[in-house]
Amino acid sequence: MGKNHPNVDPYIVSRVRALESLLLEKGILAPDAVDRVIQRYEADTGPMTGARAVAKAWTDPGYRRLLLEDPKAALGQLGLDYEMLMVVENTEAVHNLVVCTLCSCYPWPVLGLPPTWYKMPAYRSRAVSEPRTILREMGLAVPAEREIRVWDSSAEMRYMVLPRRPAGTEGLSEAELVPLITRDALIGVAEPGASAS
Repeated sequence: MGKNHPNVDPYIVSRVRALESLLLEKGILAPDAVDRVIQRYEADTGPMTGARAVAKAWTDPGYRRLLLEDPKAALGQLGLDYEMLMVVENTEAVHNLVVCTLCSCYPWPVLGLPPTWYKMPAYRSRAVSEPRTILREMGLAVPAEREIRVWDSSAEMRYMVLPRRPAGTEGLSEAELVPLITRDALIGVAEPGASAS
């Protein structure tokens, strides 16, 4: 865990390992339970659900409208019952960025595991006060003429970005588009096909 996530406090890493060991030792947790949950959020749901929704929106104008107007119904078509989501669309004139300034509210069922930086105070405060600068530091240069809108998630409402479809992908199928859509693009810190993590 510490090797894959260098910003995680070593004390937290040791506590998690100790708790997992204790739960395994007492027979409360099956040996592969943690790995199954992580696999589910990394591959089966989470970012795959958000990516599938975006790829479908890019290829189906009716689904795109539904995703923007009624995300619950749109996600329901993908087998996910999730109410607290609003989808915001990137355009030529507007770039959207998602943050949670008070805590780390995040749509796990749609985006999977949150990146470590999403929960850090530096991201949470700077995304609001200097979004263009923090995006540039994360590798995404948003031109000055493009407005940046910051969406602050809460316990009642979570957000997902519908990024712009990359140029040159017009001939790709929905299935071929899915791998181009990263969790970071769904948060608004990267463009499809690239990752800030």
